[in-house]
Amino acid sequence: MQMGGKMSKSKMFKPLEAVSELIVALYRRVSTDKQVDEGYSLDVQLEKLRAYSKTLSNVREVRDYMDDGFSGSTLDRPGIQRLIQDIEAGEITHVIVVKLDRLSRSQKDTLHLIEDVMIPANVAFISILESFNTDTAFGRAMVGILSVFAQLERENIFERTRGGMQKRVEKGYWPGGGRTPYGYDYDSAKGVLVPNEQAETVRYVYDRYLAGESMQTIADSLDLKYEKLVYNIITRKSNAGYIVYKGEEYQGRHEPIIPLETYERAMELLAERSAAKLVTRTSHLLTGLCRCGVCGAKMRYMKWGKAGYKLVCYSQQRSKQYLVRDPNCDGPAPFAEDVEEGVVQTLFAVSRERLEGARKSVESGSLVKMLQEQLKKAEAKLRRLYGLYGDSGDTYLLEAIKAAREDVDRLNEAIEAERTKGASTRTAMSVYQRLEGIRDVWPYMSVQEQRVILVSVVEGITISDGYTDVKLKFGLSV
Repeated sequence: MQMGGKMSKSKMFKPLEAVSELIVALYRRVSTDKQVDEGYSLDVQLEKLRAYSKTLSNVREVRDYMDDGFSGSTLDRPGIQRLIQDIEAGEITHVIVVKLDRLSRSQKDTLHLIEDVMIPANVAFISILESFNTDTAFGRAMVGILSVFAQLERENIFERTRGGMQKRVEKGYWPGGGRTPYGYDYDSAKGVLVPNEQAETVRYVYDRYLAGESMQTIADSLDLKYEKLVYNIITRKSNAGYIVYKGEEYQGRHEPIIPLETYERAMELLAERSAAKLVTRTSHLLTGLCRCGVCGAKMRYMKWGKAGYKLVCYSQQRSKQYLVRDPNCDGPAPFAEDVEEGVVQTLFAVSRERLEGARKSVESGSLVKMLQEQLKKAEAKLRRLYGLYGDSGDTYLLEAIKAAREDVDRLNEAIEAERTKGASTRTAMSVYQRLEGIRDVWPYMSVQEQRVILVSVVEGITISDGYTDVKLKFGLSV
């Protein structure tokens, strides 16, 4: 039959009859002991592969390729890599597997192996259980279809595993997998971390850091190559008995190496030192605090002739390509002096109003006392009901006990909420007091002194066309 166009030689198979002698590659893989239990052991696979190869004619050689304990989600396996090398060297005519997912569980990798490795080398791929081979057009079509399902199964396994991890950490168990934190071993039987002999080094790091030593000095004293290793120890909250998983914190069941108070003091000191570095790095008031409201990139001071400085988005200035967010950003580039004046005026104007509101909230702390009085009465009522039930056994009292118990729980929650609110209000009050306290002396302070204040209270400044948004630290706003 005459074809309308030419077919690439790399995409054509020779018919089986045209291959005088076959060199057959048997590939088998297991990743876990569970697969052995499910009938996928290496020995069982080899038995099926050898039996199938005997049904082929003109087999000159049968080669065995094996990966024991390797996941099918990657091609970084010694057996599959050796097979690829032999295929590309023209030493293989057929590859046989028991099932498609033994070759790979990744759709991308499956199609790569068949279309980019085997087909160009004129190698036929056969999967026994799926009953097809790529020596036929139907077989090649089936590979694409089945690899989609193999990928889907892999993603389902991942979702189930991730869901299981979430439940584990919510109960305080270490999620397992990945690296075990420095200073701990992982007890897989109990599912928790256990402090080891390195725990003393962890305590030493915190002690020296809180004593004022730099991370590099501590690293040198421990003969560590990078100060980043010390940073990793200091900032890991698992040392204080917590588990941080997907951005959320959970109380762990493992033994803390350090008290939570030590960790929090270290984090406060780290923030102070970071702020100090930011302060001494520049003579401009808002350096490091401003972001573009259009693309989100950082903004920098740029000399604008004799007119002064402008704040320019890095996406537009592009002196540092890694800071570019959007090459087409059309965000504003206001004069820095105007933004500085607006930020300072806004902070002072708002601080006086918010300080008075915060002060009133703190003074109204009598609400907690009122709730505590109600709680005492509710607990006394609950005790009386328990006593009556103990004396009479009257089941009608159970509903009253249940209602009283709910009242006690509700009041406890209300008290805790008010205490948390009160703590936040006191934090806000200290911030606003700090701003209010330097209002009169602000014009006489140096830029460095002004930056010390701003960096301690301002989280960030977003500049958009027409407005400037100032976000304070500690979840406060202006």
